[in-house]
Amino acid sequence: MRQLSDISRILKEKRTELGWSQKDFLMKIGMTQQQYQRVESGSDIRMSTLLRILAAMDLEYVIVPKRHAGDVETLLQQEMGITSKADVLQGFEKKLKDLED
Repeated sequence: MRQLSDISRILKEKRTELGWSQKDFLMKIGMTQQQYQRVESGSDIRMSTLLRILAAMDLEYVIVPKRHAGDVETLLQQEMGITSKADVLQGFEKKLKDLED
């Protein structure tokens, strides 16, 4: 299960990768800088806020039943040539980047 800190880290890395400052990004999603800083610091956020941020970054949130989460991780590992479960997140982020290119 993803922790808020993992999600926050991914969002911050993606925003940075896109070359957006917090101020640039805020104009795209209509939040104050203080609100967005809380997101990147790992504070609890509303689903509607998360979806708005993901849409601005051209990312998708996928919900998988717990009983299939392992299967999804295994498929991602196989597709990306990942051998360590600890590498799943990094590999998934790489796959997202490749899809954007």
